[in-house]
Amino acid sequence: MSTPWHHRYAQRTQRMGSSMIRELLKLTQRPDIISFAGGLPAPEMFPVEAFEAASSRVLQEHGSQALQYSTTEGYLPLREFIVEKMGRYGIEASVDNVLITSGSQQALDLIGKLLINPGDLILTERPSYLGAIQAWRAYQAEFSSVPIDHDGLRVDLLEEALCGGPKFMYVLPNFQNPGGVTLSYERRLALIDIADHYGVPIIEDDPYGELRFEGEHIPPLVVLDADKLNGRQYIHHDDPHCYFKGNVIYMSTFSKTLAPGLRLGWIVAPKRVIQQCVMTKQGMDLHTSSFIQMVAYEVAKDGFLTEHVRNIRDVYRQRRDIMLAAMTEHFPPGVNWTHPQGGLFLWVTMPDELDSTAVLEEAIANKVAFVPGATFYPNDGGENSFRLNFSNATPEEIQEGIARLGQVLQHVLDPVPAAAF
Repeated sequence: MSTPWHHRYAQRTQRMGSSMIRELLKLTQRPDIISFAGGLPAPEMFPVEAFEAASSRVLQEHGSQALQYSTTEGYLPLREFIVEKMGRYGIEASVDNVLITSGSQQALDLIGKLLINPGDLILTERPSYLGAIQAWRAYQAEFSSVPIDHDGLRVDLLEEALCGGPKFMYVLPNFQNPGGVTLSYERRLALIDIADHYGVPIIEDDPYGELRFEGEHIPPLVVLDADKLNGRQYIHHDDPHCYFKGNVIYMSTFSKTLAPGLRLGWIVAPKRVIQQCVMTKQGMDLHTSSFIQMVAYEVAKDGFLTEHVRNIRDVYRQRRDIMLAAMTEHFPPGVNWTHPQGGLFLWVTMPDELDSTAVLEEAIANKVAFVPGATFYPNDGGENSFRLNFSNATPEEIQEGIARLGQVLQHVLDPVPAAAF
């Protein structure tokens, strides 16, 4: 007799669900559908030749090391590179503050495993990144949320939410996924102050920070938190990097700057937190692929990544501008959208009576796809909104896809007989 496996699943699996984005990506693999659904970088920007040369170099010069088990913390030259790269944005750290992860999704899972007990309350933006919600639901977290607007998280609404005693806050300050908005400098300062006042730590997720193509750089939350601590002369003699004694754990990734197939991300945190993360990661995968880390380092070093990111910004700026212009031309009155200063996404809001899941069905029938907004809400809401990705489609596909989507929106807002449509 076969084993009834479903009776043996852990209770936490009842909170798990498949990612709608992953399911949509399966559906939209059809070549006739123009998809704005995935958070996919432009594949033509992947530095394939550089990876080919780096792979050969690594195998020829360090083959036995690259194919062997390694330390959980990560490849030391890559961690040193990350420390130097972050330093350009004011993030001062040592390699002891950095843990390499198998993509930023593993970093989120590590945070969940490390910090969340069943029933713990997590405070997020509304809407927020689906991958974080999905990861932490598996640890039986509960969620509260505060809305965003064009300047990011509504910090003026935080106090009531913080009275609920959340375990931590999760914030994407730069070109937020899914909203595309950026947390203003003034709100960042206010957020640091209120987090310090209530003693609630912040998980700062920054996968898109280098992809700014409009406006001025704004210091990361972790930098502003350090400035606040240093202003109080917050000194610990056991660790010269008192920077990471504060309220912020920082995360980022190479997925949007080199290639998502590498599955390389990192966590920056106080040394003792990193040590705990190391023990947690050892039970997951021992360490991130040695070979991939070494190849990524060979590709990124000597200024290559800096120049490559400049090229990516140019391409994404052009595609954003084309999408915004096409939306202005084709979307009907009553439909509004954000104007991202960087990143990969923008957010569309329709009149309240429309449901984006139903609109998606008609959009797919017209061979264009997006992600419904409710997917990004940890509890409920967002039914009249959806996310668009502008990085993955060509300029021609963007123009055609937005024209199709505009036609769909015109139809659902002002239905006409099917024959005329």
